[in-house]
Amino acid sequence: MTELIEIRHLQNTDYEAIKAAMLQAYPSMGSYWRREQLARLVAIFPEGQFVLTVNGEVVAAALALIIDHEKLANEHTFQQVTGDYTFSTHDPTGDTLYGIEVFVVPAMRGRRLARRLYDARKELCERLNLRAINFGARIAGYHAYQDTLSPKEYVRRVKDRAIVDPALNFQLANDFHPVRVLRNYLPGDDASGDYALLMEWDNMLYDTRPTPAVAQKTQVRLGLVQWQMRLYDGLEDMFQQVEYFVDALAAYRADFALFPELFHGPLMAETNELAEIDAIRKLSQFSDEILARFTKLAVQYHINIITGSMPVVADEGHLLNVGYLCRRNGSVERYEKIHVTPNEAKYWALRGGTRLQTFDTDCGPIGVLICYDSEFPELARLLADQGMNILFIPFLTDTQTAYSRVRHCAQARAIENECYVAMAGSVGNLPRVKNMDIQYAQSAVLTPCDFAFPNTGVKSEATPNTEMILVTDVDLTILDRLRHSGSVQNLRNRRHDMYKLSASELMPKH
Repeated sequence: MTELIEIRHLQNTDYEAIKAAMLQAYPSMGSYWRREQLARLVAIFPEGQFVLTVNGEVVAAALALIIDHEKLANEHTFQQVTGDYTFSTHDPTGDTLYGIEVFVVPAMRGRRLARRLYDARKELCERLNLRAINFGARIAGYHAYQDTLSPKEYVRRVKDRAIVDPALNFQLANDFHPVRVLRNYLPGDDASGDYALLMEWDNMLYDTRPTPAVAQKTQVRLGLVQWQMRLYDGLEDMFQQVEYFVDALAAYRADFALFPELFHGPLMAETNELAEIDAIRKLSQFSDEILARFTKLAVQYHINIITGSMPVVADEGHLLNVGYLCRRNGSVERYEKIHVTPNEAKYWALRGGTRLQTFDTDCGPIGVLICYDSEFPELARLLADQGMNILFIPFLTDTQTAYSRVRHCAQARAIENECYVAMAGSVGNLPRVKNMDIQYAQSAVLTPCDFAFPNTGVKSEATPNTEMILVTDVDLTILDRLRHSGSVQNLRNRRHDMYKLSASELMPKH
């Protein structure tokens, strides 16, 4: 049977296959990339991550970042060039493709599969008009000669064919040349004597350009719905209002429509004679139909819809506060409220969810935190580490003090994670629904605080406690400049030598 060999971009669903292949490729080291690390790579630079499959099985991969070679120290380590494995060094405005991984499983070596991956990288380098490809190459045969030869002399002998080093010979044959010797590049790499070679392939088609090549939209239009709580004659009546807002935002060519948390709460008026916990369980019966209608509207009006949130019964029988990203291509993603307020636990018996991840969209990676979750900085930081550019916060607050907690925390999340934050809530008074008597909101789009942004960190905001839509454009390229040349660089300047943040193993990974 003819083998089908295919090179494609890495996907998050490839993780288990990648892990198994890496363990085969590095049996003595037992090392492999963690799920959250590969998810971040896919989020920040999907075009640079390749996998090679044979008859659908992942047998090889090549991973890379874009860096600015002028900012790369002559002497650097693998840990430094990867930003302590967080990939914070990735710079979309850079000029060099830096390879951080190439491997082929042992059973498939000697079949020129690595050459295919190298060629894919070269094509990417030319397409993105980058200056060169660099990577740190192990010299795994050097340990046998380190007592008699310097690394430089070892390389010369390999070039002269006096010494056979299969990996280095392969790289030289593929038009890569050594630029310098790197000391302590991979500490513990005894086979290489803790040395590596900085290899380079020059892009002969490189031409200075004013702007970097970009693979996704950089100008994104956000549409926020500041929803008026009112009584409805059932789900059909409510969705007339929903479709009105979606239609209006689509007419303004918005890329996203953001609805508030539990905006459909007025439907509980039909069961107001019940206790609060029973009424919200009745409300959860609408959730499947609401999701189906939002999914249809997203495709019909060609707009990505963030559905706010709704109660959903978990498999174990308890209630979760859940929302959905309905993409305009018809696909759907689910997000969950991780932290529930004391009030939500007391009156509605809601429990916290476990799902936290970024979502890839045609406008780049986004994150969603429901209301109270925005007051826990760890969640937004985990999303930022996965490449989030825009954080959406659907919220429901009753008083101005409650709103202020969410608002001030949302502003902090924008600053510390160098991202845009869009927050949308409900307004007005709601009779005949227990535990939802009053609402207060001032929806807003918030920014980091630097010269490229508004002085106040507020891009736009709605009129307080008034039903309306807020339409705002945000520029993602400004975020890139901020992260790499801003007055302060919160993500880059973290002290990874002193503290780290990681998600619980109990939480599903992206």
